[in-house]
Amino acid sequence: MGTETRQRQADRSRETRRKLMEATVECLVELGWSGTTTTVVAERAGVSRGAQLHHFRTRGELVAAAVEHLGAESVQHLKERAARVNGSTVAVVELIADFYASDLFTAALELWVAARTDPDLKTVVVPLEVRLGRETHRLAVELLGADETKPGVREAVQITLDLVRGLALANQLTDDGKRRARIVRHWATMLEDAL
Repeated sequence: MGTETRQRQADRSRETRRKLMEATVECLVELGWSGTTTTVVAERAGVSRGAQLHHFRTRGELVAAAVEHLGAESVQHLKERAARVNGSTVAVVELIADFYASDLFTAALELWVAARTDPDLKTVVVPLEVRLGRETHRLAVELLGADETKPGVREAVQITLDLVRGLALANQLTDDGKRRARIVRHWATMLEDAL
């Protein structure tokens, strides 16, 4: 088999994985965990069930890979958007709050709830959440220009992340955007004092 043929196969394989992961996140957001079956995902992605099984043996593997992929993309997108903000604490906290109010959070929330009672899924989701949580915290520290050697700063950054996660949760059932914006601005002024 020639190098060119192997490259085309590798490209097709990457494209199939990308389609499956994007379709998985869309299904989680629109249909929830119970409606996100491997069959539905394969159909939405426009790939065969065999192709889906070749890449991901279980629904848990597929969903975790999709959320991790989207998480990495979202963090990259957050970094790119951060480069365009004015660097004020308010702008950075608003940016982080918007990040959590995204489809990624909705998809991750579906996984967290399902993992609570599904031991197999839990073994996949917990390490994923730890990695994404650490990356998000590190990025928040970087964007805020926070010095975590100062007493209370690490906790203030974590409170920020916990607060915006809670606000994103409140936004799941109804549009809570106006209240979220007020709270985020108020917290940002308090955070500025803590930093």
